[in-house]
Amino acid sequence: MNKEIKVERVNKSIYVENGLVYKVFNEGFNKADVLNEALNLARVEQTGLRIPTLVEVKVIDGNWALVTKNIEGKTMEELLEENPSEEDDLLERFVDVQIHIQSMRCPLLQKHRDKMNRKVCLTELSSTLRYDLHNRIEAMPKYNCLCHGDYNPTNVIISSKDGLAYIVDWAHATQGNAEADAARTYMMFLVENKKERARKYIDIFTRKSGCDRMTILEWLPILAASQSVKGISEETEFLNKLIFMDKKGLKNLYEQ
Repeated sequence: MNKEIKVERVNKSIYVENGLVYKVFNEGFNKADVLNEALNLARVEQTGLRIPTLVEVKVIDGNWALVTKNIEGKTMEELLEENPSEEDDLLERFVDVQIHIQSMRCPLLQKHRDKMNRKVCLTELSSTLRYDLHNRIEAMPKYNCLCHGDYNPTNVIISSKDGLAYIVDWAHATQGNAEADAARTYMMFLVENKKERARKYIDIFTRKSGCDRMTILEWLPILAASQSVKGISEETEFLNKLIFMDKKGLKNLYEQ
């Protein structure tokens, strides 16, 4: 059977072959990160969530790879693009899945606040601003919800076999605040210039979860600092604006 290429990015490629998904990382990719993603998958699998089963970790032509079972179907992103008139209903389901994830506990995953503190240390921000961000992180309520870490419509697959939602890509999974995970989803909609979708998403999430909107928004400067470490030039200007926003600015961002 020929390979079906699904994704090609700077540091990895993903293809399907014989019912299995191969995520092959480029030469030089941090081995520890590959093994950590595999460990995340194994740990999250124990919660009973519908995720691709990890089959093996191997080396292919000198490159580390993760092999999982393939989930046939369409991503939530594909469904949103193909069915614009159904966006509201699809976002409702998208949020339902996220809230279900956050209802789980996975105590061996790293703490979200530890990850954020580490990422802030890696930024090129001034020492004063880094100190302020560290203080904000420590001041946030401390919870232990399962957080996906990159929850977006491309990481939710609606199975063509059973119609159920499966969640993929657990590389950034942590345990922490539901509000922080929602803030990241909201932020990435904004980064992609999908303002109306971002507004709909956060309104649905706060209504269904009972989480406070302002608490979600207050995570944005921290998450923007974390995202800035990736050095994606197209995102830099917007992320820098978020990093320096106060409460009034964050409230205005939502209301625009």
